[in-house]
Amino acid sequence: MTVALITGAAHGQGRATALALAADGYDVVALDVAKALEYPAYRMGSSGELDSLRDEVKALGRDCLTFVADVREDAAVGAAVADAFAHFGRIDVLFNNAGICAYGLAHELTETAWDTMIDINLKGPWIVARHVIPHMIEARAGVIVNNSSIAGLRGMGRLSHYAASKWGLTGLTKSWAIELAPYGIRVVSIHPTGVDTPLNDGLAEMEGKTPREIAEASAGNLLPVPWVETSDVAEAVRFLVSEKARYMTGSEFVIDAGLLTR
Repeated sequence: MTVALITGAAHGQGRATALALAADGYDVVALDVAKALEYPAYRMGSSGELDSLRDEVKALGRDCLTFVADVREDAAVGAAVADAFAHFGRIDVLFNNAGICAYGLAHELTETAWDTMIDINLKGPWIVARHVIPHMIEARAGVIVNNSSIAGLRGMGRLSHYAASKWGLTGLTKSWAIELAPYGIRVVSIHPTGVDTPLNDGLAEMEGKTPREIAEASAGNLLPVPWVETSDVAEAVRFLVSEKARYMTGSEFVIDAGLLTR
């Protein structure tokens, strides 16, 4: 038995990855905030989507626990991880996927916008990992994949708070890789360009544009595609947590359709 804990699992990249890993034989722990947030004001995952994910994972012959929790809330996350470990007795993979994105010029951002972005995208992964890592250390094995972004490798206009959070996650990845290597734990970050998800739809609605217009304006992919698919992210995670990537740690895995070549 192998177990993967995935945050932001209700829809989008998290859901696709949960199903891909379940197909590979993983039992799944799916965590999502499953409620609307004041910022950003677009649709988050829902408890109904978590329920349907659990049903789909079980249809693949694997077990699935679901938890409604905000990655910013240490007590709720700690309780979920403790319950998952009590049920499965192990956590082999952590996919730190939960995150938000929103536009705004740096000097016009509110303090709330800044704090929310940093707390969800950077502090959140740290909170989740601080509860998972001790179990991995005890097992002397494990893989953590942090979902960063192309914005975690370059600056981007009107996305300064987002880029800051994702650069921070990239640095956190490298630091964890150094700290955890003696225990046989690997830590890598992935860096997608725009992905066709409900988040992308929400950004477009907030900007009064279509999702394709948003993707083409903000990304500038070298390959003639406006975005990559959730399945592309899932396949990357699938590879990175496998034995095929057994010597990859502290590195960035880019899924950018050539954007960073520009």
